[in-house]
Amino acid sequence: MPELPEVETTRRGIEPHICGQRIQQLIVRQRQLRWPVTRRLEQHLAGRYIERIERRGKYLLLSIGSGTLIIHLGMSGSLRILVGDACVGPHDHVDLLLDNGSRLRFTDPRRFGAWLWTGKAIEQHPLLRNLGPEPLGDSFDGAYLHRASRGRTLAVKSFIMNSHIVAGVGNIYANEALFRAGIHPARAAGRISRQRYEQLAGDIRLVLDDAIGQGGTTLRDFVGGQGEPGYFKQWLRVYGRGGAPCPRCSAPIRESRIGQRSSFYCPVCQR
Repeated sequence: MPELPEVETTRRGIEPHICGQRIQQLIVRQRQLRWPVTRRLEQHLAGRYIERIERRGKYLLLSIGSGTLIIHLGMSGSLRILVGDACVGPHDHVDLLLDNGSRLRFTDPRRFGAWLWTGKAIEQHPLLRNLGPEPLGDSFDGAYLHRASRGRTLAVKSFIMNSHIVAGVGNIYANEALFRAGIHPARAAGRISRQRYEQLAGDIRLVLDDAIGQGGTTLRDFVGGQGEPGYFKQWLRVYGRGGAPCPRCSAPIRESRIGQRSSFYCPVCQR
């Protein structure tokens, strides 16, 4: 599933090709995505200019005229730029045709993605209004995590993956940040000190920044390519490495289920 670094890498990959471009036509081949693509969407978009593209959590936000197009990649979605006519595959559900002769194509085998329109203030949209602060933003730090965690007994990994607490920290990078901070993923969120949360907040930011930076060199070409950033497997320290030696102490990495998600940690380095 695309996580925040993959979504941000996607945003940066397509931004120079779509911003400032006028939309000629929206082609929808499959309307039954996570939420149905309404037929009114074509009317909202045709003839309008894409003014900018931003990201909030795992959502891409295209500012278009008097409203915003919200795109979510879901479990398996990807975006890429194609020039001219292009063969259509069975999972190529939406094309946005632009005045410069290119098209933004949305591919989603599992159809859990979304294309939604809002003409209201974006921060009031039901999908966005309750999101926590951006982990790369100025309002996110250890003091905030410490305050938000008081009295909570759930596992710290589930806590930082809660989008109402912090927007966009998914499973892969939660595992990696907790390893860097030396915090056991099952430890109760309310029993972690402010000092350790300061470390964790910094490591969340570091892990996400590193992953986005890696995307600049490992990313497949968004122009005519697959548009799939991947998960930077050559860089991960614990995720997906159950049984492998810890890169710090050589103890075997353990795997367990926390909040119905796979969790990887070192039983020696993480307390």
